Amino acid sequence: MIAVVGATAAGKSDLAVELALRLGGEVINTDSMQLYRGMDIGTAKLTPAERRGVPHHLLDIWPVTRTASVAEYQRLARPLIEDLRARGVVPVLAGGSGLYVRAALDDLEFPGTDPDVRAHLEKELAETGPAPLYERLTTLDPVAAANILPSNGRRIVRALEVIELSGRPFSATMPSYDAVYESVQIGVEVPRPLLDARIETRVTRMWEAGLVDEVRALAAQGLAEGRTAGRALGYAQVLRFLDGEWTEEQAREETVRATRRFARRQESWFRRDPRVVWLPFDAPDLAERAVAAVGAGDSRLR
Repeated sequence: MIAVVGATAAGKSDLAVELALRLGGEVINTDSMQLYRGMDIGTAKLTPAERRGVPHHLLDIWPVTRTASVAEYQRLARPLIEDLRARGVVPVLAGGSGLYVRAALDDLEFPGTDPDVRAHLEKELAETGPAPLYERLTTLDPVAAANILPSNGRRIVRALEVIELSGRPFSATMPSYDAVYESVQIGVEVPRPLLDARIETRVTRMWEAGLVDEVRALAAQGLAEGRTAGRALGYAQVLRFLDGEWTEEQAREETVRATRRFARRQESWFRRDPRVVWLPFDAPDLAERAVAAVGAGDSRLR
């Protein structure tokens, strides 16, 4: 098992393809937004040509109106991993959604949900904003609160729902490093000033490639009603432009700012995982070093 991780715009997808070609693997997507059909430009989804003949799994499987579920992703990913391994194919996970990587690799449990409890909490969130709910979470489960952004209303609601339903702290169900599958994780490292510049360049190219038209087409399919897809980076900002709330330039600039903030959170998540082997994105022998790291890790695991 190999996972290629790191911040957005670091070059994970290309390295994953190269590793799959060299090691006899196939790629499994671990980017939560690339699960959605039609969200191509704004998620920097590799084109068929860029995949270089390497099969890619768990791309384009959900409509934009579907709410993402990491528990459902886990149910889809695990049998796929088992099938690849049984056929002697190396699974190469690629993407920057840290919880999805953990859901594939590690022993994560996903407590159930209750529509009535969830609806009550979401109504409260809509009426008061996240601050009072976050304060309640801080009192009930300070460990969970410390790991959730005070502005992340959806995660706060989920944490409070689990506490109410189970009577246990939400932090008891948070990701650990207890592996189901031993793996070698390659982190693609980009210095922050360079990463910021790469993000701005990527957003500019997305606009030039037709992101606004892509969002307009998806809006006709219900993107704005999608509780996950409608909040995706770039898509949420363009929707506000199409609604007349922002100018197009404001939408583009806010996409850059929001993506930079997101990249910092991604880095923080993956840096906490001691299993990740970090390699510089611009090393001329990046692929060779990644293959060597896989070999070294494989020998340790045996």
